[in-house]
Amino acid sequence: MNLPDSLSIKNGHLFCGSADCVGLAEKFGTPLYVTNENHIVENFKRYEAVLKKYTDKVQVLYAAKANENPVLIQTLAREGAGADVFSLGEMKAALDGGMPPEKLLFNGSSKTPEDLRSAIEAGIKISVDSVDELRQIDEITKEMKKTVKIGFRVNPEINVPTHPKIATGIKNSKFGIPAEMIIDSYREALAMEYVIPVGMHCHIGSQILEVEPFAIACGVIMNVAAEITKLGVKLEFVDFGGGLGIPYRRGKNADNAPTPEDYAAAVMPVFVEGCRKAGISPAFWVEPGRWMVGESTILLTKVNSVKKVHKTFVNVDAGFNILIRPAMYDSYHEVIVANKADAKDAGVYTVTGPICETGDILAEDRELPEVAAGDVIAVLDAGAYGYSMSSQYNSRPRCAEVLVNGDKVELMRRAETYEDLTRAVVYPSWHRK
Repeated sequence: MNLPDSLSIKNGHLFCGSADCVGLAEKFGTPLYVTNENHIVENFKRYEAVLKKYTDKVQVLYAAKANENPVLIQTLAREGAGADVFSLGEMKAALDGGMPPEKLLFNGSSKTPEDLRSAIEAGIKISVDSVDELRQIDEITKEMKKTVKIGFRVNPEINVPTHPKIATGIKNSKFGIPAEMIIDSYREALAMEYVIPVGMHCHIGSQILEVEPFAIACGVIMNVAAEITKLGVKLEFVDFGGGLGIPYRRGKNADNAPTPEDYAAAVMPVFVEGCRKAGISPAFWVEPGRWMVGESTILLTKVNSVKKVHKTFVNVDAGFNILIRPAMYDSYHEVIVANKADAKDAGVYTVTGPICETGDILAEDRELPEVAAGDVIAVLDAGAYGYSMSSQYNSRPRCAEVLVNGDKVELMRRAETYEDLTRAVVYPSWHRK
């Protein structure tokens, strides 16, 4: 198996950086998310550097929804990253982590008045998703007597080779305004007193394993950029979203995932030429999330029991309450027996969680060494949409998160307790003892 750079095998054990994963499971308990901080930093530097070969006006915005742990946001802020934020919680995490307001973009198709007011008050640019939202912003800015810089989210309406639930640039997507309708939106914004249209935003989907759709979308957006420039819009940035996929399949039939270099070679010439033709020089913004953090993290889970019936089930202590992607998207994650990492395969196993749902399967029909109760299973590539999508279903507290940096290993989020689950409960008067 082709392991991500964040992992290695030594003396039969799986290591994350310099940390023995078996030892981490013993020390911190399971389930446990383990993240290699250096891997994330190197990913950021690589992504930014390859884009800057084409233009020095580049801003990498981390897609905070992929993994909203404030520690990781602070790590990226220190490297110069901004963030694509989708809620007041993500906005606060980004600001508290040291990201300046001018490096944030407040995104989303259904923002509340509170969302809009908070973004305007903080001086954060807003990606406007509809004309209705634009008019609400106009009213709020008039009331506050405060200007706001905006961009519109443009839907390029192209086919995207990914799971339908994470394809956002297709014709029937809930996100954005179709390209053929966008000119009137900019024209209306230009007439507003406190609203300043300075950008454009596009995001076509997630976990995309081809670069051609990104180049096609860039072409559509740059054509729109030329048209709105003629209206008098002075573009400061064009945000092309994220979506670059990672190789979840690392063994047989491995994914052939494109690199940032592949992405840049396909997209940046289209962007540069579009700018030249339109006579503009906006900054190139991009929003990697999964690519930035996905491979950095593993989920460690302990085997409770092994059951041999019509197939052999490995029952572990992490279910879709901890990692929902396999149940929600039929997603594939490689699994390794961390304490037998270099042992030969001995059978076919299905790794299942403790949740009271038939679909609580983390990995189906995998060839693994002989598995026994007490073994530690590592689920790979769990850094994106892992903890951030976890839940407390079945009244199970969410697990701890550990950060590895060289030979340093410390908690970056403690495990929840039952008291955490019930902390917000309020008993009506007739239920009080």
